[in-house]
Amino acid sequence: MEIVEQDNLSEHERIVFCKDRESGLKAIVAIHNTSRGPALGGCRMWPYHNEDEALQDVLRLSRGMTYKSALAGLDLGGGKSVIIGDPHNDKNERLLHAMGRFLNQLEGRYIAAEDSGTSVADLKIMAEETPFVAGINDRATVDGKWRNGDPSPSTALGVFHGLRAAVKHQLQRDDLKGLRIAVQGLGNVGFRLCEHLRQAGAKLLVSDIDPERMRTAVEKLGATAVSPEKIISRQVDIFAPCALGAVLNDESIPLLKADIVAGAANNQLAEERHGAMLQQRGILYAPDYVINAGGIIDIACERQGFDDQYLNRQLAGIYQTLLDIFARAEREGQPTNIIANRMAEERFTLH
Repeated sequence: MEIVEQDNLSEHERIVFCKDRESGLKAIVAIHNTSRGPALGGCRMWPYHNEDEALQDVLRLSRGMTYKSALAGLDLGGGKSVIIGDPHNDKNERLLHAMGRFLNQLEGRYIAAEDSGTSVADLKIMAEETPFVAGINDRATVDGKWRNGDPSPSTALGVFHGLRAAVKHQLQRDDLKGLRIAVQGLGNVGFRLCEHLRQAGAKLLVSDIDPERMRTAVEKLGATAVSPEKIISRQVDIFAPCALGAVLNDESIPLLKADIVAGAANNQLAEERHGAMLQQRGILYAPDYVINAGGIIDIACERQGFDDQYLNRQLAGIYQTLLDIFARAEREGQPTNIIANRMAEERFTLH
């Protein structure tokens, strides 16, 4: 196994490359900031076109984890790892064992969790080589169901709390009854969010690239199905992006007919300047890494042995954090994403 550190770290504390000929593993770990504690972030497996593309992704994602953990009030830093390869064709136990050995050599400065292209089962294989993985214990979820470590129920509940905060600030309402909410993406988080919204009395418009998921939402939740290309332009109170990133961009923002954007997707703004575009249109944006922090909160609570009551209180805290961001953004006349960044930096640079 060949492990090499990159000298030009920029704002990151540590960037480590790993190549293992025997298993075919090619991976990068980026540790952005550990001033609040060890770096925790997902291990992503993706068929990047080249190493530079993988490096740019892991640098961006690890930085985001620092900001997410700081605003969630966690004693954790930000890090991320990427495995270069197709998770459907290249993943095997030998590769995952090699990744576990690689993580172990970092001696706990970075702790891995599941991410795109990896699963709890994959992390459990890595755990045979290292203790520095998280989110793999079987236990009851916040919605009372049994699960295998998947934090998506907590992510969905946190987004629900955050969405309520946006409604409180923008619409001056304490309930969601009758509000029209367009949910883009019905994966593990998006569908669970829809369940919470339906229970709260919202009217759902849903879209997904998988027609079967849309049919399920229509049949079980009374949702209205909308084609993927039209969901962003529907006349609604709230647009909830829960699928791909960069959904808010020069082309899509002028199409929005919503008062609020609040959803689970990561990296919703194609560029930071798009936060200002939303502000100029009078659309309240709930910064993604704040509203979708439920997953990292769940994993942090599991690591520290906290019970479900504590976890639920921490998830509910997303509501107040967003209210604070919205109020400060209004006072200072700044976009909410800029204020969220500023508040996060205040927490991890002064820690």
